[in-house]
Amino acid sequence: MDVFGHLVRGMHAKDGLFPTDPRKLGEEVAIGKGRVDFPVLFRKLKEANYTFPVTIEREIEGPQQQQDILQSRTFLQNLIDKTYR
Repeated sequence: MDVFGHLVRGMHAKDGLFPTDPRKLGEEVAIGKGRVDFPVLFRKLKEANYTFPVTIEREIEGPQQQQDILQSRTFLQNLIDKTYR
């Protein structure tokens, strides 16, 4: 964000854990439960005057996907409201 934040026009939000196997990506988890520091990210987005959409990604299937997306929306909306007020 410090280098190219002014060029960002879209953001896909997802969260995850560090890999435990060097041949695989880390485990994807619900937003707010992984290693992404969303408060810092949104402060950087605000500094870059970001006003574009945030797309929530959760790459699982079934009822848990819907539950995680709704929880993520609440988590991110609260953070956006706090950061952009």
